[in-house]
Amino acid sequence: MTNFRNCGQHGDIHRRHFLLGAAGAAGFHLLKAHADAEEVARGAATRKTARACIFINLSGAPSHLDTFDPKDGPWNPPDVDLQQHPGGIVLSARLFPKLSGITNDLCLLHSVQSWEAAHERGQFYLQTSHPSNPAFAQETPHIGAVIARELGNVNQPLPPFLAFYSSGMQGQAFLGGRMAPLTPAPNRAGLATLEHNYYGAQSRARFEQKFALLEALDAPLRKEPFDSGMAAYASFYGSAKQMMYNDQISQVFRYTADDEGRYGNTNIGRSLIVARNAIKARNGAVFVNTMMGGWDTHQQMFDTGYTPNMYQLTNDLDRAVGALVEDLKASGDFQQTLICMMGEFGRTPGNLNARGGRDHHKSAMCATLLGGGVKGGRAIGSTTPDGANIDRPGWRGDRPIFMEDIASTILSALGIDWTKSITDTPSGRKFEYVPYAADGTYFPVDDVFG
Repeated sequence: MTNFRNCGQHGDIHRRHFLLGAAGAAGFHLLKAHADAEEVARGAATRKTARACIFINLSGAPSHLDTFDPKDGPWNPPDVDLQQHPGGIVLSARLFPKLSGITNDLCLLHSVQSWEAAHERGQFYLQTSHPSNPAFAQETPHIGAVIARELGNVNQPLPPFLAFYSSGMQGQAFLGGRMAPLTPAPNRAGLATLEHNYYGAQSRARFEQKFALLEALDAPLRKEPFDSGMAAYASFYGSAKQMMYNDQISQVFRYTADDEGRYGNTNIGRSLIVARNAIKARNGAVFVNTMMGGWDTHQQMFDTGYTPNMYQLTNDLDRAVGALVEDLKASGDFQQTLICMMGEFGRTPGNLNARGGRDHHKSAMCATLLGGGVKGGRAIGSTTPDGANIDRPGWRGDRPIFMEDIASTILSALGIDWTKSITDTPSGRKFEYVPYAADGTYFPVDDVFG
């Protein structure tokens, strides 16, 4: 098996780690626009099985041994109720009652490793598939921004990259304002800033009149902006205007009490309701990211009197994802929407620590894929009986699966060449969509497609 600890980008090299502000309804942060970048690519054949991706970032790093790669052992609480399903899938009926009923849709990657075991660096790596290096942070965009650059449609009113509860998330870096994430706060009433009805029936006309005046006054600066940041702001305002007084957009961000009851009145529930609406609306969104925190379970992880605990975390996730899958199937969007759930690394194996929890562990973790052309009902790879190490990779790469491979898989499913690079970044350093993909070091886990 290849020794990937010495393959250049990672291994024993130490790594460290622009965030969005708000402007009007959209809330993009703008760094440097770079719409006309020079590109090179190997010309890889993509799967193109999905038109959109929902990425559920389980921030804090969930225990693989107590979620999607459980083992029979003394560390399990008495009520865990592990059930064996076809394809090597084992799930707790107590922790995942809904997902236990749709295992035919789940593809569990049990042979995943992270290069990192610290949250900040691990999150940067998870979000970008790149090592965390402060010298290059402003030229390392989130994978959602890369997808927005490739698939975003300027003629669609909704920005291509949506993000929920994602404070501190890596943004679009140098790719420009249109690729920045829109970061609304989900609530039943929707976004109040999409309409300003101070003048009653004349409100929209007054808005159009004032916006036209703004464009006229700003015309010289728009024609010859002082810098790329100003040019990006000009582009942003035009994009934001497409969302104003637009019923199709306002409906994306609204939902009912019944929706909230099915998905859960939780951050993950509310964000996946809006994600569902955005996918069904087909008016611009191609990548939806949501962070679900609380998974840093160092102590009392099965103590129901302690918050958060595994019962709460898993049941909230299970309820929201189960409802999302049900609704996307009903609308016919499930097979065209790739859903990925994972955190930044795994947690220590075997028995719980002295505090009743688990600590950081990068040698084994799990990612869950469903929809978007993924063949479910299977677990790929396996770990040792205590969950400490990968004992069978189980895929054509015959090695651990890394975030670079998962990013390549997501890009391939969306029809994007994962070997592509941008060669004229602001610093002159080449930005690779997936590091070392062009030379074949990393590649999609095509096994997930059957």
